Amino acid sequence: MIRAVPSRSPIPLMLLIAFLAVPAIAGASDTSFLIVMATRVMIFAIAALSLDLILGYGAMVSFGHAVFIGIGAYAVGIGAAHEIYDGLITFPIAILAAGLFALITGAICLRTRGVYFIMITLAFGQMAYFTASSLSAYGGDDGLTMWGRSEFFGVAVLNDPTVFYVVVLGCLVACWGFARALVSSRFGRVIRGVRENRVRMQAVGYDPYRYQLVAYGIAGMMAGLSGALLANHAEFVSPAYMSWQRSGELIIMVVLGGMGSLHGAVLGAVAYLVTEEVLSHYTEHWRVIFGPMLILIVIYARGGLSRLLDRTGSGADG
Repeated sequence: MIRAVPSRSPIPLMLLIAFLAVPAIAGASDTSFLIVMATRVMIFAIAALSLDLILGYGAMVSFGHAVFIGIGAYAVGIGAAHEIYDGLITFPIAILAAGLFALITGAICLRTRGVYFIMITLAFGQMAYFTASSLSAYGGDDGLTMWGRSEFFGVAVLNDPTVFYVVVLGCLVACWGFARALVSSRFGRVIRGVRENRVRMQAVGYDPYRYQLVAYGIAGMMAGLSGALLANHAEFVSPAYMSWQRSGELIIMVVLGGMGSLHGAVLGAVAYLVTEEVLSHYTEHWRVIFGPMLILIVIYARGGLSRLLDRTGSGADG
């Protein structure tokens, strides 16, 4: 039986309140870095959210998901290199380019399953990575520096860190709302049904391949949006954005927060990036500490941090 998506968790509201409070806290403490860090967290939360759509709900373990972030980032960066800063042009191009690449590669990847799917997504990701590294006109391995953020209606509104923060928060809320509506719809129920029993869904008349391909394309478009935002945030674009290591980090975020839980993907991004920031102040080998922590969470907190917090909250209410 396919269960409905739970809706009683207080975590989404708590996360929203925390994000809304960041500008006020940063202003009161005169800590501009807090806004910069929180903006980066939300950008990767959008990317993790997009991966959770296909990994948590569709059981499609993509090891090349970061390529869509890179495509979105390069669409904005290349536009800036040609003095095209209009976000009404570059953002749609970033989203559509990432979605088109997802549909083309997904049409091939989804012909396979299991470890073969993982390896072919990794292969496409590495192909895109080395292609970006060979673009000498746009920095090659050294990356591409942008000399300004995207403009809207001729106004560089994103240059203000607080305005940019609000824009990114709006994009995160919109993506979460869209993803929630998607997984709660019949389309989402079919995707989860294919995850549970592919043969049974075929027997009742659904074509798993078509549904999975559409989900893969949507996830690519959302990741492309996060890439466009990331390029504006850093004012820099690099092939490293689409490396397999970045894809692995996105998978860790989803697993850490809880697969098949949209707010879990956001929570996982927050936990991963904040932990990275804190531990990196003490040692450059922070992953040696973070690795065992992740293993303990996987073993003792089945379902990730979101499930753990939900159980803790239920226990407190009881």
